This record gives sequence, C-alpha cells and structure tokens, in this order.
Amino acid sequence: MNQFRKMILTGAAIALTAVAVGNAPTASGHGGAERKQFARGDRMHRAFRGAPIISIALIHQSELNLTSDQVANLEKIKEHYRSQIAPLHQQASAIEKEIGALMQESPVNLIQVKSKMQEAERYRSELRYLRVEALENGRSVLTSAQQDQLKTLLRSRHGRFHKPQGQPS
Repeated sequence: MNQFRKMILTGAAIALTAVAVGNAPTASGHGGAERKQFARGDRMHRAFRGAPIISIALIHQSELNLTSDQVANLEKIKEHYRSQIAPLHQQASAIEKEIGALMQESPVNLIQVKSKMQEAERYRSELRYLRVEALENGRSVLTSAQQDQLKTLLRSRHGRFHKPQGQPS
C-alpha cells in the first residue's frame, strides 16, 4: 500500500512539473517564450501571434507617421522592458531546473516542489505584469489615430499569414 501511495504521489508531482515546465518562460531573448508572453491577453495584437506591438510600431513608423520623439520613447520603453525581464527569465529558468532536480529524488519532497512551483509562478506573474505595463506605456505614446491605424495594420497582416481553407494562396 505504501509503494502504491508513493507511485501516485510521484506521478502527480511529475505531472505538475511537466505543466510548470511547459509554461515556464525561458531566457532566450527573442525566442518563442518571449513571443508567447506578448501573445497572451492583449487583444490589440493577438491576431499577430505574439509579435511585440512596440516593435511592430517601430518597424512601421513611417506608415504610422511617428514623430522622432515617439520613436525615441517607444525605443526607450522597449529597452527598459528588455532590461527588466532578462533577470526574471533567468530566475524562472533556474527555479525550473531546481524543480527538475527535486523531481529526480526518491522520494520526491512534494513540499519543496510545491514551494518552488509557487516561486516560479511569482516570476511568471511579474513577467506578465511587466509586459502589460510596457504595452500600456507604448500605447500612451501613440495618438488614438495611430492606435487605430496600428490595429488596422495588424489585422491586414494577419490576413496574409492565415488564409481561410479552400482559398488559393
């Protein structure tokens, strides 16, 4: 009976770790994790599949008629965001490695695993907040007309990447 209980608890801990590791951001600067972070929750650019809206605005600065002050402010926001998230990504990755090491122990100390998972979640929460803060700061730099034009630009670009089935490319 005791071995059966250990097996069940170990399986549950492994499943929780798999979920946590799958949702963990990585330290890769421009990789998928950062892009995934940008994709969550922001309706204005969700259709663009995670491309950072500030970067998109900077790429299309002439189409949006951005002033040099607006460009400088957006670049400042972007760099500030990057400098804030880098150490948080590193911390979250380190914690996920610690969880992995804890999961290799026999028996698994579920209290330590849970504590580490909660710690990792605090970092993910902070990363998510910083993303929202950067997006809001970026929006505040743009005029209403520029925001609308950016939304239109994002929608039109989205259509190029995702054609409905049955239509020619």
